[in-house]
Amino acid sequence: MQEKKAETANKNAKKANLLDHGSIKHILDESVTEIVKSRGYVEDVRMSNIRLLLGTIIIVIALVAQFYKKKFPENRDFLIGCIVLYIVFNGVLQLVIYTKEKNAILFTYPTAGSVTSTGLVVSSKLPRFSDLYTLTIASADPKSISAGKPVELTKSVTQCFTKDGVLVEGLFWKDVETLINDYATEPKKKK
Repeated sequence: MQEKKAETANKNAKKANLLDHGSIKHILDESVTEIVKSRGYVEDVRMSNIRLLLGTIIIVIALVAQFYKKKFPENRDFLIGCIVLYIVFNGVLQLVIYTKEKNAILFTYPTAGSVTSTGLVVSSKLPRFSDLYTLTIASADPKSISAGKPVELTKSVTQCFTKDGVLVEGLFWKDVETLINDYATEPKKKK
């Protein structure tokens, strides 16, 4: 019976390639998302939907330019228009990603029954050639009167993984929950 439990635990364990920076960050980000959602926060997917809509518009513009009925010399002005639209929409998409999304891994709505009117923005950083993972929790609307001060946790990834690359979820879970509690109990800013 204990062998089956150990086998099940090994299958459910989150394992990362310790030599792959992206793999480590992906596992940590995925775990943070699970933890925040388990605390009653619902993911706000509006930003993802905006990015998908802009991406779809960009693809449609490219397809229309590629498969337009007239051949090149005749459709020169039409192609120039498509190229300009393609560049403009790509610029808008990059602007949205740069200004709104930044390093965010999760946007949330406020919890049900919460007195605050803003959700959370959870962002993370794991610089290249560094072992320091930084997790930040801030308000989705920092200008709101109910917005709390951003809280941050910086921890070495060597403390989160075993030598085999398995995430020590209990320890990491406790750190993230402490960070969420710190944000929730942080005194609100006054205007």
